[in-house]
Amino acid sequence: MTVRVSVILAAYVVAAPSPAEVTLSDTGFTATNSAAVSARPADVWAALINPVLYWNPNHSWFGDASGFSLDPVAGGCFCESNGDGGSAEHMRVVMVQPNRTLRLSGALGPLQGEGLAGVLTWQLDEIEGGTRVTQTYSVGGHMQFDREELAPVVDGVVREQLERLTALFPSD
Repeated sequence: MTVRVSVILAAYVVAAPSPAEVTLSDTGFTATNSAAVSARPADVWAALINPVLYWNPNHSWFGDASGFSLDPVAGGCFCESNGDGGSAEHMRVVMVQPNRTLRLSGALGPLQGEGLAGVLTWQLDEIEGGTRVTQTYSVGGHMQFDREELAPVVDGVVREQLERLTALFPSD
């Protein structure tokens, strides 16, 4: 593991809550998180496709959430720009079912520089009194990291985004 990657991962460890449902395989891991909110799927969807509302700027390349954008169509970009000509593609949209499923492909953060592939699926299911939001991030491929150490860290980062999204919809 390089020093640069170690420093970035150490920053994630400090911010990461304890792991939720994380499963390991020989070649990667999957982190699954879920939360229920008292809002309609359409309202949750409207927030989900606007990451500037909930994605933590500490997990951006330029430190400013106002640069986030997401084009919710197949081939669309979950991107970030800094207004100074700098830009980064976090993930690419691979599937959209409005008010139900958003699936993105890409390796987030320090995973981007590795030989990894990732798929982040947001599933919205209508339940009595609101919506269940399930987030699944599957990561696999060649990694320089110890997946047993990395998986809970990555889980903490993506789970934080779920928590920030669902916090937009306070309980009654």
